[in-house]
Amino acid sequence: MSALKRFFVDKIAEEVLLSGEEFRHAKNVLRLGAGDEVTLLDGSGKEYAAIVARAEKGALLLHVTGERAADREPKADVFLLIGALKGDKTELVVQKATELGVNRIGVFSSRYCSAYMNENKLERLRRVAREAAKQCLRSRVPEVGFFDTLDGALAAAEGYENKLFACEFLEKSEGDIADMGASYCLVVGSEGGFTEEEFSSAKARGFTGVSLGKRILRAETAAIALLSVVMKEAGELG
Repeated sequence: MSALKRFFVDKIAEEVLLSGEEFRHAKNVLRLGAGDEVTLLDGSGKEYAAIVARAEKGALLLHVTGERAADREPKADVFLLIGALKGDKTELVVQKATELGVNRIGVFSSRYCSAYMNENKLERLRRVAREAAKQCLRSRVPEVGFFDTLDGALAAAEGYENKLFACEFLEKSEGDIADMGASYCLVVGSEGGFTEEEFSSAKARGFTGVSLGKRILRAETAAIALLSVVMKEAGELG
């Protein structure tokens, strides 16, 4: 039996109006109607069982019938910082990072970054994260933001126990990822990589340089690979 369709809403009450993009998906794509059961999410870490009562103009009226604690959110607090990538590659990283269990995603611009961001692209990334969270049965959507400088992105990592900076010109990692603690910030650059000066700035902010091996990985591969290793070490992948 497939899982019930999942929808994010702003607030939970006994009756909830599902509107906007979530309504259009429920009504026009999924063809949901009166009597259909769904799961509602409000970002609190809980899941709510609900039944479609009726369709209204531009909305579905839902009756909430119960709640339960969600059990698929990660215990490790992971923040991924990724340089803006060309085409739809940033979307791919956001999608996979959400599936792997990050809590925050920051896209940044750096010296050798040739892609750009705007409000429309940022909103698209947030929609990708939301859809990925629903698909993998998470109860929260990772926060997705943009930093117009690398320094601003690095400053946002203040307070994380472990800060890792993936650097393609390192011959070997400067530290051991194993048994590092419960919170992580990971930095992976864009297609152009980083300068020595940017790496030095990161080290001054407490980041440890890590190598991803002898082969040069595509930026999107590097982000997913590093995140997978960290999630494994953090106990999130079995």
